[in-house]
Amino acid sequence: MIMLRLRILPAAAVTAFFLAAAPLQAYAVEKLVTVSGESSVSVAPDVAMIRIGVSSKGKDARTASASNAKQMNGVLAAIKQSGIADRDIQTSRLSLQPQYDPDKSGRARLTGFQVINQLTVKIRNIASLPDVLDHAIAAGANEMSGIEFMVSQHSRLLDQARAEAIADARRKADLYAKAAGAKLGPVVSISEEGTVSPPHPVMQAMRAGAVPVAPGEQTLRAMVTVSFELAK
Repeated sequence: MIMLRLRILPAAAVTAFFLAAAPLQAYAVEKLVTVSGESSVSVAPDVAMIRIGVSSKGKDARTASASNAKQMNGVLAAIKQSGIADRDIQTSRLSLQPQYDPDKSGRARLTGFQVINQLTVKIRNIASLPDVLDHAIAAGANEMSGIEFMVSQHSRLLDQARAEAIADARRKADLYAKAAGAKLGPVVSISEEGTVSPPHPVMQAMRAGAVPVAPGEQTLRAMVTVSFELAK
C-alpha cells in the first residue's frame, strides 16, 4: 500500500516559491540607446521693441512735470504719426526725483527736480524703425535705453527646429544600433534641453538725422535627448 503525505506550506513560503519561479526576463535590464539631437534655424528679426522718452529738469516738481508733459506729448504724437498703433505704445517708466548738490558745508542742498517719462514702443514693420526713431528724436526725445530685435514667428520656427532635432537624434541612434548589431526600437523618453536665443539688445546714440540700425540675424536652437529601445 502506498501512502502519500501532503505537507501544507505556510503562505510566506508559497509566495517565495512562486517569486523564485518567476521568469528572469521580468527583472532584465532594459536595453537602450540614448543620444542627443540638435538643430537650429537662423532668421532675420521682423519686430523691434524700443524704449524711448523724455528727461526734463525744473526748479520745482510742478515746473519739471509741466515741461516734461509738453515735450512728451510732442514725442508721442510723432511716434503715432510714424504709423505706430495705440496698442503698441505703453508707458514703461515715469519718475520724479529731487536733485541735490552739496553746499560749502557738505550738506545736501535741493537744487530742483528731474522727471523721466519713457515709452515702450513695438514696431511691427522693422523697415520703419529708422523713421520712427528720427521723428521721435526730432520731436524732443532725449532718453533711450535700447532696442530689442525679435522674431514674430519664433514658436513656429522653433517647432521646426525641434522636429529636425528629433530626426537628428534618430539618425545617430540608428547608426549606433547598426554598429552594435541591433535594431532601433520605439522611443522610450524625450527631454528638451535647448532654449531660444534671447532678444539681443542694441544701444543706439540719441541724435537727429538718420539713425543707423542693423537687425542682423537671430538663431533659434533646439536640443533634445532621446532614448530608444534596442531590439535584436
